[in-house]
Amino acid sequence: MTTTAIAAPARITAENPDWIALKAAASTLRNLQAQDGSVPSATDHAVAGDLVAAIVDSVSRLAPHFPHDAQYLELLQQDFLRWADGGFAVPDFLDSLLAFQPQQHRIDGLQHLVVFPMYTQNGSTSRLVEAVLIKVIWPEFIAGLEAGDYSNRLFVPIRFLDFTAGYDTNSAVLFPESVAVRATPTFTWGAIFADREAARFRHVTRAAAETTSLELPAGAAALLEDQDLAQRTFVMWDLIHDRTHMRGDLPFDPFMIKQRMPYFLYSLEELRCDLTAFRESVRIEKDESAPEDARRHAKLVQYAVLFDRIFRFAITGNRVRNYDGLGGQLLFAWMHQHRVLHWTDSKLRIDWDEVPGVVMELGSRIEELYWRSIDRPKTAHWLAAYELISGTLTPNPASVWSRGPQALPLDGPPRGLTDQVLDDEFPLSMFYEALEKKMRPVIESTAGITAATLAGA
Repeated sequence: MTTTAIAAPARITAENPDWIALKAAASTLRNLQAQDGSVPSATDHAVAGDLVAAIVDSVSRLAPHFPHDAQYLELLQQDFLRWADGGFAVPDFLDSLLAFQPQQHRIDGLQHLVVFPMYTQNGSTSRLVEAVLIKVIWPEFIAGLEAGDYSNRLFVPIRFLDFTAGYDTNSAVLFPESVAVRATPTFTWGAIFADREAARFRHVTRAAAETTSLELPAGAAALLEDQDLAQRTFVMWDLIHDRTHMRGDLPFDPFMIKQRMPYFLYSLEELRCDLTAFRESVRIEKDESAPEDARRHAKLVQYAVLFDRIFRFAITGNRVRNYDGLGGQLLFAWMHQHRVLHWTDSKLRIDWDEVPGVVMELGSRIEELYWRSIDRPKTAHWLAAYELISGTLTPNPASVWSRGPQALPLDGPPRGLTDQVLDDEFPLSMFYEALEKKMRPVIESTAGITAATLAGA
């Protein structure tokens, strides 16, 4: 339940001396840690102890600015001291993690100080000490959507104020499951850095539109000019996307990332959630009873989903089981083959009046796949999913899957089928090969991007 009766704390900036001291100590301590978060060398323990003392001192000085996180910050200090007293073994910050409940205080502009030994998705794979200063993004129209048809009590949209090196990467999420703990708790929140998503989108989409000579609609052009507008749009997109993982006709555990299956199934799940956000945004845009802000942002969500998917997702990362990349390729090819997206005379053109129907048709195809697969064996579902994708995208010529069921080891365990999927089962088209070469420096430059860095670019 969102709490509103919170005394307004003082604003903390990246120039605050106590924050600077905390960040410096955490950054130095990271250099002494192993991948599991421990400090393995006994010769480093004296220095590590001094650094922990500095972190605890800084947290205690900063704590009065965060009265809404008082219990968490108190337990955080205890967790650090216990870790040091225990000889810097694998850290356990379960007590402080359980006390940190940002979803209870979704108030626009509210700040949090977050310090944990943790890994950062799309960043560090080691559970190193990270310190992050963040601010909640919770505009009134988002609160209205969440209180209505799009309830998502776990969702916390945030923006960066400052961070340690683990977030000077592509990571745009803050998830409790990444924290070093002795036992896995029930997770009650998940936070997404909408400012990084928005800044990355604006930077890449602007360059891609110039490269492809695409004439942007007025709304899409406004997104590229206004960071606040863009990040509010991403909050709306993420709100609907995130809740979709747990909703619909699901033939499997929605948290598929914990299972070993062909990566193209992850592609369809992520794309399903994005296309649900697209579909619901079309519905909200047309709903005359919806608040004006919600309707305006609903139109912008449609542009954001399409451009982020076809321009950034499709050519970001390597070609080893790149499921987000595959989803972007599929959306582009689907639009092209349904003749609402045109690449003619080396220029990209989109028939915007026809786009909603075509894009929602792809979403309906994926939903029908899920619905039918409730009655299918796992292997049959996998084959049907492959058929859906390969009906639009051309598989790798070396693919065993592309030869049909008769070429696959159907008499063995499902793992054998997964092993037959190539790392790059659906290679980039010639269009994307050419685009990727031109866009590679732009995409690489977005690592660590924030609203502030984009403004200074």
